[in-house]
Amino acid sequence: MATVNLPGLKIMLEEISQRHNLPKNAVQEALREALLKGYERYRRAQSLEKAAQFHEDYFNNFDVELDVEEEGFRILSTKTIVEEVTNPDHHIGLKEVQEVADEAQLGDEVVLDVTPDQKEFGRMAAIQTKQVLLQKLRDNQRKMIQEEFQDLEGTVLQARVVRFERQAAIVMVQSTYGQPEVEAELPKREQLPNDNYRANATFKVLLKKVLEGSHRGPQLIVSRAAAGLVVYLFANEVPEIEEEIVRIVAVAREANPPSRHVGSRTKIAVDTLERDVDPVGACIGARGSRIQAVVNELRGEKIDVIRWSPDPATYIANALSPARIDQVLFTNAEERQALVLVAQDQLSLAIGKEGQNVRLAARLTGWKIDIKDIALYKGEQEVKTDETDPESQDLDRE
Repeated sequence: MATVNLPGLKIMLEEISQRHNLPKNAVQEALREALLKGYERYRRAQSLEKAAQFHEDYFNNFDVELDVEEEGFRILSTKTIVEEVTNPDHHIGLKEVQEVADEAQLGDEVVLDVTPDQKEFGRMAAIQTKQVLLQKLRDNQRKMIQEEFQDLEGTVLQARVVRFERQAAIVMVQSTYGQPEVEAELPKREQLPNDNYRANATFKVLLKKVLEGSHRGPQLIVSRAAAGLVVYLFANEVPEIEEEIVRIVAVAREANPPSRHVGSRTKIAVDTLERDVDPVGACIGARGSRIQAVVNELRGEKIDVIRWSPDPATYIANALSPARIDQVLFTNAEERQALVLVAQDQLSLAIGKEGQNVRLAARLTGWKIDIKDIALYKGEQEVKTDETDPESQDLDRE
């Protein structure tokens, strides 16, 4: 059989396998597909006047036999035995086959070596194959990344900064211990304002999404701003959460506030079914050791741990911590609207800088919250009472 030589094939396959973090069989399969595409282009170039006859499925009966040890390849064609040959690429005459195989019958298939001459085909095959091979390798690599990480969405990975592209940080992450590192993108909107993304800096990220398709750039999108990262860090620091004695009911996070004058902040609501366990104290730890570990990982982000309550009024009051709440009124329970009354000296604390505290409390509880000075509110109510009281109106007229 004719063979097209590929000197250094064995070494080339090993290098590509290591460079692209792909198994050798995947690299060989990509090379076979690329060589077959190179043969197809060669045939089209050799028969320009017949190129229109080569429809999309025309070369489906062709294959490439790769010989790694001998460092070469052959082009094979599966042909059907017919009485009269109308297409020599797909058919072969019965009489021709019976000259070497008497038992051959019409409709049988035979595999024939159709490799072109080395001088005629070798150089063109190498040129035509290179681009296709690179594309196949990229496709295989993306497929492997998708299979490896698709079940890890929402989990936390260790990341290492390698470079910057526009405003995004490109980091390397691992799915499991011992696996090769894979590139991931940390977009600007998913970064923390206090992070220092210098080269080789390491930190934890949440795998937000595994992208599909053939777009350019990293396939993994990771986040430092996602609420799930806070949940993971607390679960990692607080054994009671890991043991399900304490549960995290809700999290509201503002990692990138709308104003640069306001810092990152998170509110987390916790609860327990154990009477002897303080869920808030368990999360804070002795002398604040547990919550401080989370704060350090998030580069100084402010975190409020509050006690969840089945009573909406109590829950809302807790969520507005550290402000002291005097009263919670439900103005529209069906639409979950509440009015919170506080003393004048607690008003700015309850609202927070540029409204951040009440905004996070509303997200945490799911209620729309309005805050008023209790003294002003009572004054308004007294005015309304006087306006609707008939006896008061008669005295006014007199």
